[in-house]
Amino acid sequence: MVGSVNWEAMSRFWRNVRGLWTAGLGLLFPPRCVSCGEEMLPGPFGSEAPVPLCNGCLAIFGPADWNGCWRCGTKLSGELPLADGCPRCRKTRLHFDTVVALGGYHTGLRDAVLRMKRPAHEPLSYTLGQLLAERHGERLAEIDANLIVPIPMFWRRRLGRGVNSPEVLARCLGQSLATPVRPRLLVRCRNTAPQGHLTPARRLENVRGAFHVRRPDAVQNARILLVDDVLTTGATCGEAAKMLKKAGAAMVAVAVVARA
Repeated sequence: MVGSVNWEAMSRFWRNVRGLWTAGLGLLFPPRCVSCGEEMLPGPFGSEAPVPLCNGCLAIFGPADWNGCWRCGTKLSGELPLADGCPRCRKTRLHFDTVVALGGYHTGLRDAVLRMKRPAHEPLSYTLGQLLAERHGERLAEIDANLIVPIPMFWRRRLGRGVNSPEVLARCLGQSLATPVRPRLLVRCRNTAPQGHLTPARRLENVRGAFHVRRPDAVQNARILLVDDVLTTGATCGEAAKMLKKAGAAMVAVAVVARA
């Protein structure tokens, strides 16, 4: 019809304009790695922006094919993931059902996780969420979560720190998976001691009863992706998963940046 608008052609035209604009900005102001600050080459004309990490940081954050136990996330040394877990977790009761981890805590991820706890490094948290979604998107999609829930901080600690890195990671994964994020659904109802220097037994005791599900009706029969920055003994995520299941969740998977 004469005078009709070819919307597909218009859309293609504006995509090209945006690509040209982005490429021009990239030449004038080269993007920098959000981890080390090194200048990076801009992507090809019209391409989507890559994860803003340089090749060196991508390498130290662990291999793209990092192999971990599907049940507990522990790094496997050549073994194939088995349905009943690895030798470390096979005879252990876990309250969560599966773990997806970007890499091991002993790699460069350790430094990144520590920096993520400061407000100035919120872009790094978001970028590592992007990398987790990029490298393990298929596995995360298979979980088929209805809700994404970050591990919460106690309100007083959150007020002092100014940022909760699991919440930033959760927002990024929520965008990638098109899944609603509910940062206020799970509440830390008491100020637990830092877990870092506690024994496994003390860690379990430290977080026992520390979480409360604010709206149990919202988790009835839900498949939940629980997000934290690091998984060590699994005490924190295990206690949170236990409370979510007690409130009615059908399944709780865990996604973390680093698995110790």
